[in-house]
Amino acid sequence: MSDFETVRVEALPADGTLLDVREDYEWEAGHAEGAVHIPLEQLPARLDELDPDDDLLVICRTGGRSARATQWLVANGYSAVNVAGGMDAWLTAGRPLVAENGQPPTVL
Repeated sequence: MSDFETVRVEALPADGTLLDVREDYEWEAGHAEGAVHIPLEQLPARLDELDPDDDLLVICRTGGRSARATQWLVANGYSAVNVAGGMDAWLTAGRPLVAENGQPPTVL
């Protein structure tokens, strides 16, 4: 049993902050508009960029990296939930994407 909560894309609350912990190239290819991007390995050094009062909805490509990030955030006093299935589930659910690379947005 994990010590953090997991939520499906279809059940995401509207008032949370989506935190994308994928690599830069993945973010540039396609991400949710308005999401905050901090790659997993940079999270400890960039923690001050996150508001400890926000409800963080942590996402990666399929859910593995975001699970590790969520566990770490919760252990450090943040309110965080893991997005089940990650950006793959986001895309499957028909949620909108934007890209930073001039190409049609996609999930890598």
